[in-house]
Amino acid sequence: MNEQLFKQLTQAKQASRHMMTMNTQSKNQALIKIAQALKDHVLEIINENQKDIEHAKASGMSDAMVDRLLLNEDRIVAMADDVLKLVSLDDPVGGIIREIKRPNGLLIKQVRVPIGIFGIIYESRPNVTVDIACLCIKSGNVCVLKGGKEAMHSNRILTKLMREAIKETLPVDCVQLIDYGGREMVDELIHAYGYVDVVVPRGGAGLIQHVVQNATVPVIETGAGNCHLYIDKEADLKKAIDITVNAKIQRPSVCNAIETILVHQDIADTYLPLLYEAFHERVDIRGDSKVQKIIPCQLATLTDYATEYDDYIVAVKIVDSLQEAIEHIYQYSTKHSEAIITENQDTAHMFLNSIDSACVYHNASTRFSDGGQFGFGAELGISTQKLHARGPLGLLEMTSYQYKIYGQGQVRE
Repeated sequence: MNEQLFKQLTQAKQASRHMMTMNTQSKNQALIKIAQALKDHVLEIINENQKDIEHAKASGMSDAMVDRLLLNEDRIVAMADDVLKLVSLDDPVGGIIREIKRPNGLLIKQVRVPIGIFGIIYESRPNVTVDIACLCIKSGNVCVLKGGKEAMHSNRILTKLMREAIKETLPVDCVQLIDYGGREMVDELIHAYGYVDVVVPRGGAGLIQHVVQNATVPVIETGAGNCHLYIDKEADLKKAIDITVNAKIQRPSVCNAIETILVHQDIADTYLPLLYEAFHERVDIRGDSKVQKIIPCQLATLTDYATEYDDYIVAVKIVDSLQEAIEHIYQYSTKHSEAIITENQDTAHMFLNSIDSACVYHNASTRFSDGGQFGFGAELGISTQKLHARGPLGLLEMTSYQYKIYGQGQVRE
């Protein structure tokens, strides 16, 4: 193992033992200090972030991905406010899941405890650095962060400020940043069995699959977001257009933005011209041959339907039925978020019960697949697997449990 990484992981293990016993007041105090530090050092954060922005533009990064990287005053203040929201949330640690009184007098309590050390591997978005560190603090965990090189300066200043803010309240090594090395450090981290309790990859499909297929440490898979929007024949057109625009354009670079729109043939002639008007000169529309007969667009390929663009590009397909839409989603979905727009409750019910994705929506934007929007304060990621957690990973999902057994001298006969 890399010598520097070994040192950090050893420090993280020691910090984890202390974090297990930290009370809620101390954790909340640390979060308040972090929020204040972010607000007090806005200009310093922006200056470091600009180094990353300049490098990103020089390397030809797309506008959508540059926006994903950007930190301005509003976003920094919003980050700080999100940290403060965690303070008001219940501390999951110590919560009793169930309590059993046995005939022999033993009292058995199933109690929530921190998982331990999270290894987080992520790309671009520097706000993730703060979100994850603060979620780990509130849930009594330790984070070892491996951000992408494109956000190196931003991640360094944010981690430095957080560690300075908590040093008198919590073990400072509960927040660790790996700011050296490349893919080889990712490989070392995902093989650090015995030092890291769980790894969570956040980013593109390539990164996620590399971690899932190669890690010896347990992994929570946060899926890429090839999300779908189905416009049913009984959709309200205003809702349909408003939701489409929000789900695609508000922030196209994030994983809960839609990548494919499926349109029932009975509403295509009225919906698609409205879509074209809303997307004209803003979004590159790629449609099948049926779509091309209604609006001007590039011909979609099978690759378009399988791609998470994270950009101002959308694939469109006309379908004959709800069942065809469902079959298309099963073929191409990454099991993140899918939505149906319809006024028919039976159709909505069938869609919601038929789609095997972490989040399924009726008449709402997929952009709500977010820990903050779910009331979790923030999120570790959006899990697309079924064990041990699914959907936005909030504080509860960042805990495990242990059994605490209380006796009065009982022995087993």
